[in-house]
Amino acid sequence: MDSNGLIDFITAAGKLKKLSRTGWVECGVPDSESVADHSFRVALISLVLADLKGLDALKAVRMALLHDLAEAETGDLTPTQKHTDLEGFKHAEDVAMMRLLEKLPGDIRGTYRSAWREFSGTLTDEARLVRDADKLEMVIQASEYQKEGGDKSMFMRFWHAEIKGDEAREIRDAVRTQKPG
Repeated sequence: MDSNGLIDFITAAGKLKKLSRTGWVECGVPDSESVADHSFRVALISLVLADLKGLDALKAVRMALLHDLAEAETGDLTPTQKHTDLEGFKHAEDVAMMRLLEKLPGDIRGTYRSAWREFSGTLTDEARLVRDADKLEMVIQASEYQKEGGDKSMFMRFWHAEIKGDEAREIRDAVRTQKPG
């Protein structure tokens, strides 16, 4: 085992704790959540939804924890920024992820690389679930910021996130109808 490689991998992931989510910064949210904050809750939502649906929860959580890891190198971009050069972004993200995964032992690297590709290609029910969890977490976070006194008009664009799974859509709709407070 290459302890130095593992330490490098974990240290790189730690950068996400200090990387603010760009969309919230652009909305003027003070002390906005970090990418690590977001990834943790995406993993938790993925765990719960996978268990509710009888899917492979470990696979879903693995994808959720990896889904924004490349941002440790690329930074956090908004969807608008990503779509400006979608192919270029996908390539840069993939290169960054492969560079991070190179620090891991071969068997783990292969498992994580497969999970990353599965998520990136939205190839399985678990990958689709994690995509929904990613969007659902954003909706919940927007609701929390709004309840903390944020300008409702700033968060309206987040309420209409495209969520495909029935359970995740049901939760999104429940969040949207909750009263502030």
